[in-house]
Amino acid sequence: MMGKTIGFILLTISCLAFLMILVIPWLGFSKIQIAGITTGLIIAGEILFYLSLFILGRSFYDKIKSKMKFWKSKNTGPDVM
Repeated sequence: MMGKTIGFILLTISCLAFLMILVIPWLGFSKIQIAGITTGLIIAGEILFYLSLFILGRSFYDKIKSKMKFWKSKNTGPDVM
């Protein structure tokens, strides 16, 4: 049970890291600092997201994957022009 709690906490922090990217430009940093902070937040967000998936397990990954309808290709045949 503690593992799932840690997994959900990491997932929440991951989402917050990605949302912080939208706030950074308005905090008065220089362009170089914004680029560095944004890069750091993207890397941290990705690492935390995948770490949370690892902790939460395959069933949670399958739930997320099923919710992402746009990942599934609607086009079943080859493209014909």
